[in-house]
Amino acid sequence: MIKKGITLRGIEVFEALASRGSVAQAAALTGLSQPAVSQQISNLEAAMGTALIDHSTRPMRLTAAGESFLRHSGAALTHIRLAQSELTVMDLANLSDLSLGVIDDFDNDVTPRLATLLADSMTGCRFRMVTDGSKGLIQSVQDKSLHIAIAATSGDAKSGLIEIPLARDPFVIVTPASFDGDSAALMTGRSALPFVKYAADQLIADQINNHLTRSNITLPSQFEIGSHLALMAMVARGIGWAITTPFGYCRAERFHQQLAVHPLPTPGLTRQISLFAGSDWTGPVPQNIADTMRQLLRSHMIAPTVAQLPWLSSSFEALEG
Repeated sequence: MIKKGITLRGIEVFEALASRGSVAQAAALTGLSQPAVSQQISNLEAAMGTALIDHSTRPMRLTAAGESFLRHSGAALTHIRLAQSELTVMDLANLSDLSLGVIDDFDNDVTPRLATLLADSMTGCRFRMVTDGSKGLIQSVQDKSLHIAIAATSGDAKSGLIEIPLARDPFVIVTPASFDGDSAALMTGRSALPFVKYAADQLIADQINNHLTRSNITLPSQFEIGSHLALMAMVARGIGWAITTPFGYCRAERFHQQLAVHPLPTPGLTRQISLFAGSDWTGPVPQNIADTMRQLLRSHMIAPTVAQLPWLSSSFEALEG
């Protein structure tokens, strides 16, 4: 039996405080007042009979008991959120036709889960799912050859489209695990380790190039790669280093033991993952799919990556739309 005083709301507040490190930021994330956040944590610690948060540090840190509790409570919240997502998707049961595009960043795990959730709830629906780059997917929604697309954006408005934010995906540096130099020095362009960049026709390449130009940084590149996994494989083999994002790193899970992730020394470079639908769409379908996708991203990509790389907790996150 669950101890008296342990509530789902209290666990959610604890998770928010653990990820943000301050009562003020946890309050902003949960929509509660700061005194209410403090009270929730006090009630939870009293119920558990131990301190979960070290309040003497700034930012606040978890105690050993708090870290253990977060691992288990986080798993419980993940299952509850996924259950909510599956129930939400049931609202799509009467849809007769849906075409959905998803960027290939999520092919490994999230897109198959999304496809099965949607298919299970739309037994009478003609359902088509495709993968492509962000530019192509957004153009397809604008051309009405797709109903909905989940794609990356640099933040510029898209004419004639509804946009629902899903996640913030900051840029990072990825090097071979064996790299023992200063990752910030790579941005000077004088490193012996070559820069491996994305093919010029990709949105991610545009964002990286524009940021480097604004920062007056020139990086000579020997390699220009159109395949994300090929690019990550080259870095894992020690051939060079790259600028990518946490979602990009997640997709290359098979190479994680051969890769190291570092903060980008020039701040401010991030991309947003959003759901796009035509502005003439009526009904809850885009929002329902967005809610489901957001939970899948949070549970299967964001949470595991932040657990591995805690310094990403304030920038790599789901966005409520």
